[in-house]
Amino acid sequence: MSTEVSSNDASGIASVTNVDTKLEVVVIPVSDVDRAKEFYGSLGWRLDADVATGDDFRLIQFTPSGSGCSVQFGTNLTSATPGSAQGLYLIVADVEAARDELLARGVRVSEVFHEGAPGARFYPGTSGRVSGPAPDRSSYRSFASFSDPDGNGWLFQEVTTRLPGRIDSPETSFASVSDLAGAFRRASAAHGKHEERTGEADPNWPDWYAEYMVAEQAGKDLPS
Repeated sequence: MSTEVSSNDASGIASVTNVDTKLEVVVIPVSDVDRAKEFYGSLGWRLDADVATGDDFRLIQFTPSGSGCSVQFGTNLTSATPGSAQGLYLIVADVEAARDELLARGVRVSEVFHEGAPGARFYPGTSGRVSGPAPDRSSYRSFASFSDPDGNGWLFQEVTTRLPGRIDSPETSFASVSDLAGAFRRASAAHGKHEERTGEADPNWPDWYAEYMVAEQAGKDLPS
């Protein structure tokens, strides 16, 4: 995200500068700091900090794998009620693989589901959650949910193709090795169909892969 800041240059003429504003930390309310530390460590997240000043202040920070945003919790960080943070999104390239990883770590996770009714993702146990990933496996439509010991609610959301404008196409990037590998696999499958249509091997497949992966992440029309 960027915002516009106005200033005056030497001539007195107003100018505008775009300043990036990046969301990097979300504070979550917990009742037992050590219990929360153990839980978030069990997810495989990176522990960035655990600092305290006497008995009145403590700050712990974890960062999910591949994430540009971290979470903080501790003592006297927030007045919010423990467990009141809900709808915290974790974007993944493969929701079933992400769920399987947490299950292997001993974490309780819902089954993979898609919405039969708008907003059902936010209400566990409702009939609006339909078992299994979205039938067409399109981005933004498949989920799994879990909670920390206080009840703060997290959602895995599967995203493989971004909506237009969400990613600037010249700045394609991948958050992790698994995300990049997933993009290669999708490009490979699409390229195989491309070669079937043309009836010949494509010696310029690296260029085709690159075009496909950039277009997919930017939400633009894919090469065929």
